[in-house]
Amino acid sequence: MTNYSPYPVAFTRGEGVWLYDTDGNRYLDALSGIAVCGLGHAHPSISAAISDQSSRLIHTSNLYRIPLQEELADKLVARSGMDKVFFCNSGAEANEAAIKLARLHARKKNLVEPQIVVMEGSFHGRTMATLTATGNKKVQQGFEPLLPGFTRIPYNDPAALVQLAASQQEICAVMLEPVQGENGVVVPGQGYLEQIRALCDEHGWLMILDEVQTGMCRTGQWFAFQHEHCQPDVLTLAKALGNGVPIGACVAATPAADLMQPGSHGSTFGGNPLAARAALAVMEILETGHMDIRAKESGASLLQQFRNNLGGIKGVVDIRGKGLMLGIELDRDCGDLVNTALEKRVLINVTAGNVIRLLPPLIAEAGHLQEISDTVSEIVLDFLKSDAS
Repeated sequence: MTNYSPYPVAFTRGEGVWLYDTDGNRYLDALSGIAVCGLGHAHPSISAAISDQSSRLIHTSNLYRIPLQEELADKLVARSGMDKVFFCNSGAEANEAAIKLARLHARKKNLVEPQIVVMEGSFHGRTMATLTATGNKKVQQGFEPLLPGFTRIPYNDPAALVQLAASQQEICAVMLEPVQGENGVVVPGQGYLEQIRALCDEHGWLMILDEVQTGMCRTGQWFAFQHEHCQPDVLTLAKALGNGVPIGACVAATPAADLMQPGSHGSTFGGNPLAARAALAVMEILETGHMDIRAKESGASLLQQFRNNLGGIKGVVDIRGKGLMLGIELDRDCGDLVNTALEKRVLINVTAGNVIRLLPPLIAEAGHLQEISDTVSEIVLDFLKSDAS
């Protein structure tokens, strides 16, 4: 089907931060498969784990216990400070599970028409429920009528939530990203999550954090909420959890963790032995490599390089980021820069129309970061100069 419009290149193999096309050309991957391959391509430890597991057991279904899944759940709850995990195959599925938890929570509170508060500019997936939760009319277009039960407010505006609480009595949960990725790497003010947490505690709402893109050390902490003194009730993960092997997780704290009962939700493939083994290998590398610290330091370095190169340049609105999740906002649409960078053998992304989004692998070294900053800064300066003329 024609729902994709791929760029004119195909890759046949990868190695670390590099991808190689069908003609043998080498590209520096500054996108990580949209924050998926956080540990780069063909990581030897992950490849060995996948290979070994594929020769032992790939799938049994969740009709039976899966020891590797249980081990992975133990590691996730230990790292997150939460209690239980539901495994699925993607971020959208993890968010679907979170939405279902919110609905179950509402039923326990005897809410007749429960509302989940979501944010303008958000992105939570493309299933019907997650599409409805998403704050992007463009991706919703053509799929109406959307589902009822969602109320939208501005992001990074706790006062709007206070005002809504005064007039809306059917709220059961607040769902948001700690950093908005698809909306252009929008980083909220410090303390924003803590304020949301306080309001949820005051009113008995679930706080649901979508960390599909920000989780697994991307922002300089294992999970972005750990930058503040707050704990969500529900946390969703995917992308980098499997480093390319499809796996998602909905992690919950008590009492939200106890809302699901046998038969209330499920997944045929979710957390199968192969996916769980791959994710365990990912977690071991993140832990032993102290990738949270590495992402924090590398991200700060890369951000400073861009501010040195592009700060104060007319046409550059903002340069922002958290860890190795960076955005360069221009005052005009700049989607063509993806092809320009591709010609220079660097993979980038433009989101929200005018924001260059960079998500380099956590394993990127100083030289790789320098090449990214030099190349992207050059194409931005050339673009702004030629566009002005």
